[in-house]
Amino acid sequence: MLTKELIGQVVNTTKLTKKNAEQLLATTTAIMRENLLAGKAVQLQGIGSLEMKERKARTIVHPRTGERSIAPSKNQLVFKPVGNLKDELKKI
Repeated sequence: MLTKELIGQVVNTTKLTKKNAEQLLATTTAIMRENLLAGKAVQLQGIGSLEMKERKARTIVHPRTGERSIAPSKNQLVFKPVGNLKDELKKI
């Protein structure tokens, strides 16, 4: 779903103006981004949670040459769907 489509559905569902729906979405995403960058998890009721996790350094092997090197640790955004959504997605 594109942002335009999401805004359109918000407008149709809530009867907000398009401008207000755009502001609502922009504010919501800015707050979510701010919290994620601060290391806080963001829980979306009925959907799941987003959080930053550190991926530890690890050894990787180049598939063609077999050369080993170390991939440094990094922060990674992780999404965990709620249980019932996970089950519903399996049925599709």
